[in-house]
Amino acid sequence: MSERYVPDVTVPASVQKEPPRSSLRWIGKSMKRVEDLTILTGKGIYVDDIALPNMAHAAVLRSPYAHARIKSIDTTRAKALPGVIAVVTGAEFAETVGPTLALSCPPIEQRVIAIGKVRHVGEAIAAVVAESRYIAEDAFDLIDVEFQELPVVADPEQAASARGDAVLHPSLGDTNVISDRTYAFGPVDEDFSRADVIVKRRLRWHRSSAQPIETAGAVADYNVGSERFTIYCNTSMYNQISRSTCAGSLGVAVTQVNMIPSLVGGSFGSKWSTHKVFLLAAGLARISGRPVKFMEDRLDQMSNGDNHGADRVYEAELALKRDGTMLSLRFTVTEDWGAYMQYGITTHGNSLAQVVGPYRINSVGARIISAVTNKNQQGALRGMGSEVSNFVIERMTDVAARELDLDPVEIRRRNLIRADEFPYVIPTGNVYDSGNYQAVLQMALDMFDYEGWRAKQKAARAEGRHIGIGLVSCQERSVFSPTEMWSLNDPTQPGFHMTSLPETVRLRIDPSGKVFLQLNAPFWGNSPATVATQVLAESLTVEPSDILVTFADSDNGSQTSAGPAGSRYTTMVSGAIVNAVAIVREKLFLFAAHALGCAVEELELRDAKVGVKGNPDIEISFAQISTAAHYFRLDFPPGPEYMSGLEAVGVYDHPLSAKPADDRSHLGIYYPIMGHMVHAVAIEVDPNTGKVSFLDYVAVHDSGTVVNPLTMDGQIYGGTAHGIGTALLERFHYDENGQLLTASFADYHMPMAQDMPREIRIGHVETPSPYTEYGMKGGGESGRMAAPPAIVQAIEDALQPFGVEFFEVPLTPNRVRKVLRDAQNNPD
Repeated sequence: MSERYVPDVTVPASVQKEPPRSSLRWIGKSMKRVEDLTILTGKGIYVDDIALPNMAHAAVLRSPYAHARIKSIDTTRAKALPGVIAVVTGAEFAETVGPTLALSCPPIEQRVIAIGKVRHVGEAIAAVVAESRYIAEDAFDLIDVEFQELPVVADPEQAASARGDAVLHPSLGDTNVISDRTYAFGPVDEDFSRADVIVKRRLRWHRSSAQPIETAGAVADYNVGSERFTIYCNTSMYNQISRSTCAGSLGVAVTQVNMIPSLVGGSFGSKWSTHKVFLLAAGLARISGRPVKFMEDRLDQMSNGDNHGADRVYEAELALKRDGTMLSLRFTVTEDWGAYMQYGITTHGNSLAQVVGPYRINSVGARIISAVTNKNQQGALRGMGSEVSNFVIERMTDVAARELDLDPVEIRRRNLIRADEFPYVIPTGNVYDSGNYQAVLQMALDMFDYEGWRAKQKAARAEGRHIGIGLVSCQERSVFSPTEMWSLNDPTQPGFHMTSLPETVRLRIDPSGKVFLQLNAPFWGNSPATVATQVLAESLTVEPSDILVTFADSDNGSQTSAGPAGSRYTTMVSGAIVNAVAIVREKLFLFAAHALGCAVEELELRDAKVGVKGNPDIEISFAQISTAAHYFRLDFPPGPEYMSGLEAVGVYDHPLSAKPADDRSHLGIYYPIMGHMVHAVAIEVDPNTGKVSFLDYVAVHDSGTVVNPLTMDGQIYGGTAHGIGTALLERFHYDENGQLLTASFADYHMPMAQDMPREIRIGHVETPSPYTEYGMKGGGESGRMAAPPAIVQAIEDALQPFGVEFFEVPLTPNRVRKVLRDAQNNPD
């Protein structure tokens, strides 16, 4: 066997200040969320709770056609309706508001309200501002629009052959294929040439989305005197990215926009950057001279939201030796981006960060075809494409196991990366920081009783029942670097190749000894205040009850705060807290040393006090130090080191990253803090109806050092529910005319309580990261990463007597029945 291929990536040394340890007091404790009291008592403020004086309401008229020219639009009758303040077309809106954010390269221009042409059902063609939302929607019926229908492209694989009027963006070329690039990470051809077995399959992952309780919304006010916008919104990246891009689109300086976060009301990725929503509200506020509220209704959210997930077709091949050793994976993937590409092909960066799964695969070949079609554009969704790569490698592993007559568990065990090989560089250049995959697998097998379920399956088959078992071993990349947003672009045109995505907090201790921490991100459902409280209590040795966490708006926040996304926030905000505590601790020690008459080196923190090491009787409280630091400057020596107050800003940059190779032979280190999981599931399938019933579900996760087991288990449970929906129910279905057939909850089905397992039994194996503070890793997306391949494997296993295979999601009952009917009608 040839030597393992390792890309030429230099792994930087760790900058970890706080190593993992067993003596932690608050980190690792199941503490109730500090956010709960506000939310459960109904005192939390969501966007739709905000009502400004003289506020108007906006609604959007949307296109009924998937592709059409707007020949004319007459708003005269709508403007005459009592209560209507303004009716604005795309051309009128464009006079004061420019295009939205576009990270694609080349950039694809997208307008908040379409100009001259619509490219998908639901695209905005006019906006109405009125005294109420009801009046605004009534005005729609009075807007006269004449369309000229154009050819529709609803299939990504047909996009390449579309020409003429079927091309969505003629300024970018004569095809709907925006990008078609091939990458070779390692000796792909050599590895395939030495393979004993090559398995091939076609896989289909259909698009679905997040369905938050509160849709995206914004309330905007424009002050004519100061020419400033104030925007209340439920997006996440309002400090580093959204504020500056919003200002650019509005044609004003960054200082003329203040974005104020609200409770988010659920996101799962979907509110990462809701640019169209807050630009619409802000632009209409300036035009109408009134504060304007715009809340997506569910049809808005489904047909023109920024939350549709991956929509991919894979032609995949896996090369193996006869003993089951995996050698190489190569594939062609065609992605249906919809009509626009706001994030470029970022989601494939997510996929390639963990494309080999937890396995020692030597090389990867990837051809990525990016096509635009007459559908709503993709956005961010839990997993952001990496959940699809888990599905691909796990399904291909199952095919290989059947081909080689190996147990599905055994083929995985033989290929798992060993614990002594970390940090492990995968062929694409990303690093897996740490792990013990064998231990996770063994815990899952023990908790699930794998052999016991095999025996139950055999007995059930003798009775004519169809029980299936699924077990998968998957990754969850976390803590991303922005290099992934441009590393897959043409190296001669990478776009805006930023490399920083830091996080910042502001920390102060007031004269009473109470601790105040300001975050620069919203409450996004990920319990940020709870995490921050536990980490700060640990780092500063104070009681959680003595900590108050607040959330800054963009005027008072920091441009060096990116907020939550990509399972990064717990790790990143913890690093920022540790850095802020280090600054404050230095000043505490300086003031305390002077007060106690000792050297700084003799001091330690203990229970909200500074004391002399080894002498518990000599100490001074934080309150005493802070009182002196705030009010008694003349009691201390002159010099800037004794500047009044106890306050610090802590900034935390990515703990482990590296740029891509110039020739893109590797993509660098950009998503290296690697979580891991094994999900095992037992289900029963009724072949007459296609209904799937859960019998048992075990999820064992390694998310490094767990800050709060209670909230982490909640994330795993919720993510698994999301993954069950992906596997069995959820799909945005467009017909050949580009009509969205699943535009309400009557047609877009999500799992309800009766669709879930009675219990998801959760286990934890902690292998702390050597690169992050306290050894933390991400965990917010993990359940959705593993549930789909585990469930599909189990369904296939249950229906093994019928000789069927499944390589797409969702597997609705109708889809299962169709595959069974086709197999029965075509037994060969």
